[in-house]
Amino acid sequence: MARLQTLLRRARQAGFTLIELMVVLVIIGVLAALIVPNVLDRADDARVTAARTDISNLGQALKLYRLDNQRYPTAAQGLQALLVKPTTGPIPPNWKPYVEKLPNDPWGNPYQYLNPGLKGEIDVFSFGADAQPGGEGKNADIGSWQ
Repeated sequence: MARLQTLLRRARQAGFTLIELMVVLVIIGVLAALIVPNVLDRADDARVTAARTDISNLGQALKLYRLDNQRYPTAAQGLQALLVKPTTGPIPPNWKPYVEKLPNDPWGNPYQYLNPGLKGEIDVFSFGADAQPGGEGKNADIGSWQ
């Protein structure tokens, strides 16, 4: 019986009090309030960086297409011409697959392609988070001209 009382006493002393738990939760809450906004900003930065990388890769694939076929795909053929041989004219004479798949931008929208471009010979771009032309910050357009 004495041994059972000793074990019960130790079990009561081994736990945390409500005050101790509340202090720990407050500390975690303060840390989260300081860290979460920084992490969310990093996510937007990471999406912009990913879009720039995709646009650069698509630009390189378009340059290879031009080297093989003496011209860029038309606007009507679009970026799909990097994946599937165009069936509308002009038909590329030396076509081969230039990408394994066409990526969407980090916000889930297809990349845009213009030939002739407004800011260069060709333009490859994303409309950003808002999927609308223009914008600022995370909503700004990201393009091959940058």
